[in-house]
Amino acid sequence: MRSYSELFRTREFTPLFLSSCFRTAASTVSGLALATLVYRATQSPLLTALSMFGPSLAQVVGATTLLSAADRLPPRATVAGIAALFGLGTAAMAIPGLPVWTIFALLLLLGLIQSCGGGVQWGLLNEILAKEGYLLGRSVFNMMSGVAQVVGFATGGVLVALLSPRATLLLAAGLYLAAALTARLGLTPRAPRAAGRPSIARTWRTNARLFSSPERRTLYLLLWVPNGLVVGCESLYVSYAPSRAGALFAFAAFGMFVGDVTTGRFLPPRVRARLGVPFLLLLATPYLFFVLRPGVAVAAVLVAVASIGFGSSLIQQERLVALIPDDLSGHALGLHTAGMLTMQGVSAALAGGTAQLTSPGTAMTVMAAASVTVTLTLAPSLLHRRGPSPDRPRPEASAPSGRPSEVNAP
Repeated sequence: MRSYSELFRTREFTPLFLSSCFRTAASTVSGLALATLVYRATQSPLLTALSMFGPSLAQVVGATTLLSAADRLPPRATVAGIAALFGLGTAAMAIPGLPVWTIFALLLLLGLIQSCGGGVQWGLLNEILAKEGYLLGRSVFNMMSGVAQVVGFATGGVLVALLSPRATLLLAAGLYLAAALTARLGLTPRAPRAAGRPSIARTWRTNARLFSSPERRTLYLLLWVPNGLVVGCESLYVSYAPSRAGALFAFAAFGMFVGDVTTGRFLPPRVRARLGVPFLLLLATPYLFFVLRPGVAVAAVLVAVASIGFGSSLIQQERLVALIPDDLSGHALGLHTAGMLTMQGVSAALAGGTAQLTSPGTAMTVMAAASVTVTLTLAPSLLHRRGPSPDRPRPEASAPSGRPSEVNAP
């Protein structure tokens, strides 16, 4: 699969894509509204950061208890059901006078529900497109996410200013319900990819199996930690520029869009395989300049350039998909998503706590420096691990079109 037109001619790709569009727009609009609501109520950088990314902390609970369900639940019902529950939860957060602790309790509950949602969605995408089409398909989802975030943060900022954070939350709840309806009507009923009941023991056994490969283990860490630390920087936008945070989020989303388009569509496999680590370094380096507390215009340029580096995630995911067995695709990709979101929540807490003690600009610089350090520490290990997966040999002759060979191998 080599073109975007082929993707959209593939049955079920379009409804899954549209449902994800609605969910991303809803998440973007509601995140900005909720962060503004919490900041106005508490004036706390820590709580503001946690209101946007704290629910991701619940992902670690799901990753260790619920993730075996990702391949054992009917995909259509699960995708639609999770979107509907998010719509109801977001609407509940708009209730006037709701205590801040209740908002955080709802956010953590939704994060737990979502913990296996990523595995179900990306496992379904891998099933619809097969491995050779996964990178191109995932790049389209990432590009859509960038566009939806640019529009969503810009629109969300206007809605919060013209209406109120609570009214904006209600609009976001409507978008979540639209996502649920699109998935329910557009996707075909499919049987679960794996048999048996999900369980905590099965989740632990599969996690251990996935981590038994040193190369997969390093890829997971590269997908989770450096990116997550940079998301900690993003969690401080509202604290850094309370009245212009929407602009910073929009420029960051634009940079991510550029990186995903370039990585997914224009870079040849041999070149792409060599840019995973450089992109991770690009992702963090511009944030080092926030110690100088640049104005919003300069800050917007810095975050846009940095966010091009999010293309590294596609490169690492392509390499990971080539290393996982077919019957574990949902679980393996769900583990990637859950770990990524967990690290985002941890990083938001670390960044918010550091900003509470110092300043948002200083905290961004600290998180960026940590990201660079982790990348440089892990990169040599990945370069030396080129062997086949212990689950399934990968002879070079069978490598799917568009994927880097083992020699150059995200």
